[in-house]
Amino acid sequence: MESCHKHPLHPFLFVLFLCMFFFFAEAAGASIKQRPFNNKVSAGFVFGDSTVDPGNNNYVKTFFRSNFPPYGKDLKDQTATGRFTNGKLPTDLIVSYIGIKEYLPPYLDPTLGIEELMTGVSFASAGSGFDPLTPQITSVVSIPKQVEYFKEYKKRLQSAIGKKRMEHIIQNAVFLVSAGTNDFVVNYFTIPIRRKNYTVSAYQQFILQNVKQLLQDLWDEGARRIAVTGLPPMGCLPVVITLNSPNAILERGCIEKFSRVGMEYNQMLQNEVNSMRGRLAHLGAKILYVDIFTPLVDMIQGLGKLDFDEVSQGCCGSGYLEAGFLCNPGSYVCFDASKYVFFDSIHPTEKTYTKLFMANHHVVDSVIQDWDLND
Repeated sequence: MESCHKHPLHPFLFVLFLCMFFFFAEAAGASIKQRPFNNKVSAGFVFGDSTVDPGNNNYVKTFFRSNFPPYGKDLKDQTATGRFTNGKLPTDLIVSYIGIKEYLPPYLDPTLGIEELMTGVSFASAGSGFDPLTPQITSVVSIPKQVEYFKEYKKRLQSAIGKKRMEHIIQNAVFLVSAGTNDFVVNYFTIPIRRKNYTVSAYQQFILQNVKQLLQDLWDEGARRIAVTGLPPMGCLPVVITLNSPNAILERGCIEKFSRVGMEYNQMLQNEVNSMRGRLAHLGAKILYVDIFTPLVDMIQGLGKLDFDEVSQGCCGSGYLEAGFLCNPGSYVCFDASKYVFFDSIHPTEKTYTKLFMANHHVVDSVIQDWDLND
Protein backbone atom coordinates (compact mmCIF):
# COMPACT_ATOMS: atom_id res chain seq x y z
CA MET A 1 0.00 0.00 0.00
CA GLU A 2 1.40 3.34 -1.05
CA SER A 3 2.22 5.97 1.54
CA CYS A 4 0.19 9.14 1.42
CA HIS A 5 3.42 11.12 1.62
CA LYS A 6 4.15 10.21 -1.98
CA HIS A 7 1.14 12.24 -3.21
CA PRO A 8 1.19 15.75 -1.78
CA LEU A 9 -2.02 17.79 -2.05
CA HIS A 10 -2.35 19.43 -5.46
CA PRO A 11 -1.69 23.21 -5.21
CA PHE A 12 -5.10 24.03 -6.69
CA LEU A 13 -6.90 21.79 -4.21
CA PHE A 14 -4.88 23.28 -1.37
CA VAL A 15 -5.91 26.83 -2.36
CA LEU A 16 -9.53 25.68 -2.71
CA PHE A 17 -9.39 24.11 0.74
CA LEU A 18 -8.07 27.34 2.26
CA CYS A 19 -10.77 29.39 0.55
CA MET A 20 -13.48 27.06 1.85
CA PHE A 21 -11.98 27.16 5.34
CA PHE A 22 -11.97 30.94 5.51
CA PHE A 23 -15.46 31.14 3.97
CA PHE A 24 -16.97 28.89 6.61
CA ALA A 25 -14.94 30.53 9.37
CA GLU A 26 -16.24 33.93 8.28
CA ALA A 27 -19.81 32.62 8.06
CA ALA A 28 -19.57 31.14 11.55
CA GLY A 29 -18.39 34.46 12.96
CA ALA A 30 -20.46 36.75 10.75
CA SER A 31 -22.28 38.20 13.75
CA ILE A 32 -19.00 39.11 15.46
CA LYS A 33 -17.93 42.46 14.05
CA GLN A 34 -14.56 44.09 14.50
CA ARG A 35 -15.04 46.95 16.95
CA PRO A 36 -14.11 50.36 15.51
CA PHE A 37 -10.76 51.50 16.96
CA ASN A 38 -10.81 48.23 18.91
CA ASN A 39 -12.68 50.28 21.52
CA LYS A 40 -13.12 49.10 25.08
CA VAL A 41 -16.61 50.56 25.60
CA SER A 42 -18.40 48.28 28.05
CA ALA A 43 -22.00 49.47 27.83
CA GLY A 44 -24.41 52.17 26.71
CA PHE A 45 -26.73 54.18 28.96
CA VAL A 46 -29.38 56.60 27.75
CA PHE A 47 -31.48 59.33 29.37
CA GLY A 48 -34.17 61.38 27.68
CA ASP A 49 -37.44 61.25 25.75
CA SER A 50 -39.18 59.37 22.92
CA THR A 51 -36.25 59.79 20.53
CA VAL A 52 -34.34 57.28 22.67
CA ASP A 53 -37.05 55.37 24.58
CA PRO A 54 -37.10 51.74 23.38
CA GLY A 55 -40.17 50.89 25.45
CA ASN A 56 -39.90 52.05 29.07
CA ASN A 57 -43.33 53.64 28.76
CA ASN A 58 -44.80 50.17 28.20
CA TYR A 59 -44.41 49.83 31.96
CA VAL A 60 -45.72 53.29 32.90
CA LYS A 61 -49.34 54.40 33.26
CA THR A 62 -49.40 56.91 30.42
CA PHE A 63 -51.00 57.44 27.02
CA PHE A 64 -47.54 58.18 25.60
CA ARG A 65 -46.92 54.69 24.25
CA SER A 66 -46.14 53.08 20.91
CA ASN A 67 -46.23 49.35 21.67
CA PHE A 68 -48.72 48.71 18.87
CA PRO A 69 -48.64 48.72 15.07
CA PRO A 70 -47.73 50.41 12.82
CA TYR A 71 -44.77 51.32 15.08
CA GLY A 72 -41.96 48.83 14.59
CA LYS A 73 -43.27 47.71 11.22
CA ASP A 74 -39.78 47.60 9.72
CA LEU A 75 -37.99 45.91 12.60
CA LYS A 76 -36.72 42.46 11.71
CA ASP A 77 -39.66 40.71 13.43
CA GLN A 78 -42.13 43.57 12.76
CA THR A 79 -42.78 43.88 16.49
CA ALA A 80 -44.01 47.09 18.11
CA THR A 81 -41.53 47.32 20.98
CA GLY A 82 -42.42 50.80 22.21
CA ARG A 83 -39.99 52.61 19.90
CA PHE A 84 -41.65 55.68 18.35
CA THR A 85 -40.56 54.90 14.81
CA ASN A 86 -40.80 52.22 12.13
CA GLY A 87 -37.50 50.57 13.01
CA LYS A 88 -34.38 51.22 15.03
CA LEU A 89 -33.65 54.21 17.23
CA PRO A 90 -30.36 56.11 16.98
CA THR A 91 -29.24 54.48 20.22
CA ASP A 92 -29.68 51.04 18.64
CA LEU A 93 -27.52 52.18 15.72
CA ILE A 94 -24.86 53.51 18.09
CA VAL A 95 -24.52 50.41 20.30
CA SER A 96 -24.52 48.19 17.21
CA TYR A 97 -21.76 50.29 15.64
CA ILE A 98 -19.69 50.25 18.84
CA GLY A 99 -20.02 46.48 18.94
CA ILE A 100 -21.93 46.10 22.20
CA LYS A 101 -25.22 44.60 20.95
CA GLU A 102 -27.85 45.14 18.27
CA TYR A 103 -30.59 46.78 20.33
CA LEU A 104 -30.50 48.84 23.53
CA PRO A 105 -33.38 47.62 25.72
CA PRO A 106 -35.58 49.55 28.17
CA TYR A 107 -34.48 49.35 31.79
CA LEU A 108 -38.03 48.83 33.06
CA ASP A 109 -38.42 45.58 31.13
CA PRO A 110 -38.69 43.03 33.98
CA THR A 111 -37.42 40.16 31.80
CA LEU A 112 -33.90 41.55 31.36
CA GLY A 113 -31.21 39.24 32.65
CA ILE A 114 -27.90 40.26 34.17
CA GLU A 115 -25.97 39.70 30.92
CA GLU A 116 -28.29 42.11 29.10
CA LEU A 117 -28.10 44.64 31.92
CA MET A 118 -24.31 44.55 31.97
CA THR A 119 -24.04 45.88 28.39
CA GLY A 120 -26.39 48.78 28.94
CA VAL A 121 -29.99 49.96 28.94
CA SER A 122 -32.06 53.03 28.19
CA PHE A 123 -33.76 54.87 31.04
CA ALA A 124 -35.48 57.30 28.66
CA SER A 125 -39.21 57.90 28.76
CA ALA A 126 -41.28 59.21 25.85
CA GLY A 127 -42.86 62.56 26.69
CA SER A 128 -40.23 63.50 29.26
CA GLY A 129 -38.08 66.61 29.39
CA PHE A 130 -35.68 68.67 31.45
CA ASP A 131 -38.42 70.90 32.88
CA PRO A 132 -39.96 69.10 35.91
CA LEU A 133 -43.40 70.16 34.69
CA THR A 134 -43.07 68.38 31.33
CA PRO A 135 -43.21 64.75 32.57
CA GLN A 136 -46.06 65.72 34.91
CA ILE A 137 -48.12 66.84 31.91
CA THR A 138 -47.59 63.51 30.18
CA SER A 139 -47.45 61.24 33.28
CA VAL A 140 -44.10 59.75 32.34
CA VAL A 141 -40.70 59.20 33.96
CA SER A 142 -38.92 62.45 34.83
CA ILE A 143 -35.22 62.79 34.16
CA PRO A 144 -34.33 62.98 37.90
CA LYS A 145 -36.27 59.71 38.28
CA GLN A 146 -34.31 58.25 35.36
CA VAL A 147 -31.14 59.06 37.30
CA GLU A 148 -32.63 57.35 40.35
CA TYR A 149 -33.25 54.28 38.22
CA PHE A 150 -29.61 54.42 37.15
CA LYS A 151 -28.52 54.42 40.80
CA GLU A 152 -30.83 51.44 41.37
CA TYR A 153 -29.28 49.76 38.33
CA LYS A 154 -25.79 50.19 39.78
CA LYS A 155 -26.86 48.54 43.04
CA ARG A 156 -28.40 45.61 41.14
CA LEU A 157 -25.24 45.21 39.11
CA GLN A 158 -22.98 45.44 42.15
CA SER A 159 -24.92 42.74 43.99
CA ALA A 160 -24.61 40.48 40.94
CA ILE A 161 -20.99 40.99 39.85
CA GLY A 162 -19.30 42.94 42.64
CA LYS A 163 -18.41 46.59 43.13
CA LYS A 164 -15.13 46.55 41.22
CA ARG A 165 -16.61 45.07 38.03
CA MET A 166 -19.64 47.36 38.27
CA GLU A 167 -17.44 50.46 38.54
CA HIS A 168 -15.35 49.28 35.61
CA ILE A 169 -18.46 48.95 33.44
CA ILE A 170 -19.71 52.44 34.37
CA GLN A 171 -16.31 54.07 33.87
CA ASN A 172 -15.96 52.55 30.39
CA ALA A 173 -19.55 53.08 29.26
CA VAL A 174 -20.96 55.63 26.81
CA PHE A 175 -23.79 57.86 28.05
CA LEU A 176 -26.24 59.64 25.75
CA VAL A 177 -28.65 62.43 26.74
CA SER A 178 -31.44 63.34 24.32
CA ALA A 179 -34.35 65.53 25.42
CA GLY A 180 -35.72 69.07 25.33
CA THR A 181 -38.18 69.07 22.44
CA ASN A 182 -41.14 68.26 24.70
CA ASP A 183 -40.18 71.11 27.01
CA PHE A 184 -40.73 73.61 24.22
CA VAL A 185 -43.32 71.99 21.92
CA VAL A 186 -45.56 70.22 24.46
CA ASN A 187 -44.96 72.50 27.43
CA TYR A 188 -43.81 76.09 26.81
CA PHE A 189 -45.48 76.85 23.48
CA THR A 190 -48.68 74.85 24.11
CA ILE A 191 -49.54 75.33 27.79
CA PRO A 192 -49.48 78.90 29.20
CA ILE A 193 -48.10 78.04 32.65
CA ARG A 194 -44.40 78.58 31.92
CA ARG A 195 -45.00 81.51 29.58
CA LYS A 196 -46.48 83.47 32.51
CA ASN A 197 -43.17 83.31 34.36
CA TYR A 198 -40.51 82.93 31.68
CA THR A 199 -39.60 84.77 28.51
CA VAL A 200 -38.28 82.47 25.76
CA SER A 201 -34.73 83.46 26.65
CA ALA A 202 -35.29 82.87 30.37
CA TYR A 203 -36.87 79.48 29.65
CA GLN A 204 -33.92 78.47 27.49
CA GLN A 205 -31.64 79.28 30.43
CA PHE A 206 -33.93 77.38 32.80
CA ILE A 207 -33.75 74.27 30.63
CA LEU A 208 -30.00 74.65 30.29
CA GLN A 209 -29.60 74.75 34.08
CA ASN A 210 -31.46 71.45 34.32
CA VAL A 211 -29.22 69.94 31.65
CA LYS A 212 -26.16 71.04 33.61
CA GLN A 213 -27.60 69.43 36.73
CA LEU A 214 -28.16 66.16 34.89
CA LEU A 215 -24.61 66.15 33.52
CA GLN A 216 -23.25 66.82 37.01
CA ASP A 217 -25.37 64.00 38.43
CA LEU A 218 -24.13 61.58 35.78
CA TRP A 219 -20.54 62.68 36.41
CA ASP A 220 -20.98 62.10 40.13
CA GLU A 221 -22.27 58.60 39.39
CA GLY A 222 -19.19 57.73 37.36
CA ALA A 223 -20.04 58.74 33.78
CA ARG A 224 -16.97 59.84 31.82
CA ARG A 225 -18.01 59.55 28.15
CA ILE A 226 -21.15 61.61 27.57
CA ALA A 227 -22.80 62.77 24.35
CA VAL A 228 -25.51 65.44 24.61
CA THR A 229 -27.99 65.95 21.77
CA GLY A 230 -29.31 69.38 20.87
CA LEU A 231 -32.81 70.28 19.71
CA PRO A 232 -34.13 69.54 16.22
CA PRO A 233 -35.56 72.30 13.97
CA MET A 234 -38.81 72.29 15.93
CA GLY A 235 -40.60 74.45 13.38
CA CYS A 236 -40.17 71.65 10.83
CA LEU A 237 -41.98 68.99 12.85
CA PRO A 238 -45.18 68.10 10.96
CA VAL A 239 -47.37 68.64 14.03
CA VAL A 240 -45.88 72.11 14.62
CA ILE A 241 -46.47 73.05 10.98
CA THR A 242 -50.07 71.79 11.18
CA LEU A 243 -50.88 73.75 14.33
CA ASN A 244 -49.15 76.98 13.30
CA SER A 245 -49.37 77.30 9.52
CA PRO A 246 -51.95 79.74 8.09
CA ASN A 247 -52.96 76.95 5.71
CA ALA A 248 -51.85 73.58 7.07
CA ILE A 249 -52.84 71.70 3.91
CA LEU A 250 -51.26 73.89 1.24
CA GLU A 251 -48.50 75.66 3.19
CA ARG A 252 -46.26 73.02 4.73
CA GLY A 253 -43.10 75.06 5.13
CA CYS A 254 -41.18 75.16 8.43
CA ILE A 255 -42.35 77.68 11.03
CA GLU A 256 -39.21 79.73 11.44
CA LYS A 257 -39.77 81.19 14.91
CA PHE A 258 -39.85 77.74 16.54
CA SER A 259 -36.71 76.57 14.75
CA ARG A 260 -34.93 79.79 15.70
CA VAL A 261 -35.62 79.12 19.39
CA GLY A 262 -34.04 75.69 18.99
CA MET A 263 -31.03 77.08 17.16
CA GLU A 264 -30.38 79.69 19.88
CA TYR A 265 -30.73 77.08 22.62
CA ASN A 266 -28.38 74.70 20.79
CA GLN A 267 -25.67 77.33 20.68
CA MET A 268 -25.95 77.90 24.43
CA LEU A 269 -25.94 74.14 25.05
CA GLN A 270 -22.91 73.62 22.85
CA ASN A 271 -21.02 76.37 24.70
CA GLU A 272 -21.86 74.79 28.04
CA VAL A 273 -20.83 71.31 26.92
CA ASN A 274 -17.54 72.63 25.56
CA SER A 275 -16.90 74.49 28.81
CA MET A 276 -17.64 71.45 30.94
CA ARG A 277 -15.39 69.26 28.78
CA GLY A 278 -12.58 71.77 29.13
CA ARG A 279 -12.90 71.89 32.92
CA LEU A 280 -12.98 68.12 33.34
CA ALA A 281 -10.74 66.87 30.52
CA HIS A 282 -7.79 66.32 32.87
CA LEU A 283 -10.02 63.95 34.87
CA GLY A 284 -10.87 61.82 31.85
CA ALA A 285 -14.03 63.56 30.66
CA LYS A 286 -15.19 63.18 27.09
CA ILE A 287 -18.35 65.31 26.97
CA LEU A 288 -19.47 66.15 23.44
CA TYR A 289 -22.33 67.94 21.71
CA VAL A 290 -24.38 66.15 19.04
CA ASP A 291 -25.84 68.36 16.32
CA ILE A 292 -29.10 66.99 14.89
CA PHE A 293 -30.42 70.41 13.86
CA THR A 294 -28.16 70.98 10.85
CA PRO A 295 -28.51 67.56 9.19
CA LEU A 296 -32.29 67.57 9.74
CA VAL A 297 -32.63 70.98 8.13
CA ASP A 298 -30.65 69.64 5.18
CA MET A 299 -32.99 66.65 4.87
CA ILE A 300 -36.03 68.91 4.98
CA GLN A 301 -34.93 72.08 3.20
CA GLY A 302 -31.52 71.43 1.64
CA LEU A 303 -29.97 69.05 -0.87
CA GLY A 304 -30.66 66.16 1.50
CA LYS A 305 -34.38 66.39 0.75
CA LEU A 306 -33.66 64.77 -2.63
CA ASP A 307 -33.34 61.48 -0.69
CA PHE A 308 -37.01 61.70 0.37
CA ASP A 309 -40.39 62.02 -1.31
CA GLU A 310 -42.06 63.62 1.72
CA VAL A 311 -40.41 65.99 4.19
CA SER A 312 -43.29 67.79 5.94
CA GLN A 313 -45.76 65.09 6.93
CA GLY A 314 -45.48 61.69 8.56
CA CYS A 315 -45.90 58.23 7.07
CA CYS A 316 -48.71 57.36 9.51
CA GLY A 317 -52.28 58.56 8.92
CA SER A 318 -52.61 61.98 7.35
CA GLY A 319 -49.12 62.70 8.64
CA TYR A 320 -50.30 66.04 10.02
CA LEU A 321 -51.24 65.30 13.65
CA GLU A 322 -51.01 61.56 14.30
CA ALA A 323 -48.53 60.35 16.93
CA GLY A 324 -48.75 57.84 19.76
CA PHE A 325 -52.27 56.44 20.16
CA LEU A 326 -53.48 58.52 17.19
CA CYS A 327 -51.09 56.47 15.02
CA ASN A 328 -52.54 53.02 15.58
CA PRO A 329 -53.46 49.72 13.87
CA GLY A 330 -56.42 51.42 12.20
CA SER A 331 -54.33 54.19 10.66
CA TYR A 332 -53.35 54.42 7.03
CA VAL A 333 -49.62 53.80 6.68
CA CYS A 334 -47.40 54.66 3.73
CA PHE A 335 -45.95 51.71 1.83
CA ASP A 336 -42.30 52.72 2.13
CA ALA A 337 -41.33 54.67 5.25
CA SER A 338 -37.82 55.25 3.88
CA LYS A 339 -39.34 57.80 1.50
CA TYR A 340 -40.38 59.92 4.50
CA VAL A 341 -38.31 62.03 6.90
CA PHE A 342 -40.94 61.48 9.63
CA PHE A 343 -42.79 58.32 10.58
CA ASP A 344 -45.53 60.08 12.55
CA SER A 345 -46.12 63.80 13.03
CA ILE A 346 -43.19 64.14 15.45
CA HIS A 347 -40.74 61.26 15.19
CA PRO A 348 -38.26 60.52 12.39
CA THR A 349 -38.10 57.30 10.42
CA GLU A 350 -35.26 54.81 10.82
CA LYS A 351 -33.74 56.11 7.58
CA THR A 352 -33.67 59.64 9.02
CA TYR A 353 -32.14 58.39 12.25
CA THR A 354 -29.52 56.51 10.21
CA LYS A 355 -28.61 59.67 8.31
CA LEU A 356 -28.41 61.60 11.61
CA PHE A 357 -26.09 58.91 12.94
CA MET A 358 -23.89 59.14 9.87
CA ALA A 359 -23.80 62.95 10.13
CA ASN A 360 -22.52 62.60 13.71
CA HIS A 361 -20.26 59.65 13.05
CA HIS A 362 -17.22 61.70 14.04
CA VAL A 363 -18.76 62.52 17.42
CA VAL A 364 -19.46 58.85 18.15
CA ASP A 365 -15.92 57.97 17.08
CA SER A 366 -14.47 60.63 19.36
CA VAL A 367 -16.51 59.44 22.34
CA ILE A 368 -15.62 55.75 21.98
CA GLN A 369 -11.98 56.13 20.97
CA ASP A 370 -9.55 55.80 23.85
CA TRP A 371 -7.12 58.66 24.34
CA ASP A 372 -4.09 59.60 26.30
CA LEU A 373 -5.01 62.15 28.97
CA ASN A 374 -1.61 63.76 28.50
CA ASP A 375 -2.28 64.53 24.80
